Amino acid sequence: MVAATTAGLALAPTATAAGPQPTPVTSDFNADGYADLAVGVPDAAVGGKAKAGYVHVLWGGPKGIGAHGGIRVSQATPEIPGTPEAGDRFGAAVALADTNGDGVAELLVGAPGEDVNGHTDAGVVVAVGGSKSATKGRPGPGSNVLTGPSASAAYGLSVAAADLTGDGGRDIVIGGRDKVVLIAVVDGGEDVVVTTVVDTPMGGRAPLLATGDFTADGTDDLAIAYHTVNAPYTQSHVRLWAWDPADRTMANTWNSDNGAASALATGDFDGDGLDDLALGECREIADENIDDPCGPEEYAKGGGIHVLYGAKSSFGSRSQTLNQDTVGVYGRAEDGDRFGASLAVLDWNRDGRDDLIAGAPGEAIGTRKAAGAATLLLSSKTGLVDPFGEATSVAYNQDTPRVPGVAETGDAFGTAVATGDYDGDGIPDATVGAPGENAKSGGVWLFPKLSSATSYALTPAKLGLPSPSTALSYGKTLASH
Repeated sequence: MVAATTAGLALAPTATAAGPQPTPVTSDFNADGYADLAVGVPDAAVGGKAKAGYVHVLWGGPKGIGAHGGIRVSQATPEIPGTPEAGDRFGAAVALADTNGDGVAELLVGAPGEDVNGHTDAGVVVAVGGSKSATKGRPGPGSNVLTGPSASAAYGLSVAAADLTGDGGRDIVIGGRDKVVLIAVVDGGEDVVVTTVVDTPMGGRAPLLATGDFTADGTDDLAIAYHTVNAPYTQSHVRLWAWDPADRTMANTWNSDNGAASALATGDFDGDGLDDLALGECREIADENIDDPCGPEEYAKGGGIHVLYGAKSSFGSRSQTLNQDTVGVYGRAEDGDRFGASLAVLDWNRDGRDDLIAGAPGEAIGTRKAAGAATLLLSSKTGLVDPFGEATSVAYNQDTPRVPGVAETGDAFGTAVATGDYDGDGIPDATVGAPGENAKSGGVWLFPKLSSATSYALTPAKLGLPSPSTALSYGKTLASH
């Protein structure tokens, strides 16, 4: 059996006789039944305040993202608490999640540079209610979920939401500088518990967060990845945490040490009904004679993707690793490609197995360094790698035929990737961010049904955003589903 490698062809998914139903929309912020896309723009000026930041939510609809308008949400929006200030970086982390079960997504926004009660860069995470009125420029009310307790706490570097306590409601996870905190709603919504999950040096980076039921016990677990290099010591970890109802806190249940990642993604890549965890740009940081925490070392070149498969009794006992030297993966593994630096999950061909999109913002296209690329990795019955050790992939970059634009040095196409059925046709679409486009003004590329033939680009100038020619880095942060 030979794996197919297809470079940017106009694909149509193969029909399945009894395929699963489309994933319910979870990112519908304006209550119209279509998935929306949130673009964090933390480097944007608001009211003349440099890097105050905002979030641009683009509406899905019958014609897809970009054809139905959107809304800019910032601390200058009347419904949102706070005031835009230089360096707040509102939008550094974004998530769209239905936290209260009403079928409409809330927008969760991190502003790690927010000053709180005299504490510089304490940070805050804000929740903004979704509403039909958002289409007319008026989102639902906003409130602060949690503010950082001290200077440089930088709450809001990362954010996620899931039902971690098993009570049917959504809990919110906040990443800050050297800390991860859980805000858990328990006892049927009667009580709120704020508990620290991790409190350790993380090298000043945003901790990576992902959720999923990796152990098949019916309740989502929390995956956290972080690493440091001589700050003050070198360490790298990927760890799982589960809710302990007796102690009303999170308990560490699984560890993989010395393997660092740049992205995490949850999906069922082998179709066995169990959630799996993909580690993007996985590489060994601290060598303490622990063998291959990211799979065989040769796969780390250029960025490797290491998949830990779910299991009822021993999560991660089965794993797979691939990179651009894997047969069937488009391209060639080269230092600096950063293959897997961003990840997004979808079931593109609706076969009941999740597929994976991997961004490689450091990929050189010809002689143009860091022009960037993205790759769709199709799953098989054994996961992202078939029994022969081969993969099936589709590649996208700005030199792919019928993809708008031209690959240029520093475009960083693939810095962020997101998926969602934006036009409601039952087939997922993809979004790829290129924050380095047009001298870091940035842009996002839409691939309806993952087809390059119908792809189009949305730039700040086309969208009518303020200061489109400045370094907005539009497309650096994306959220949808």
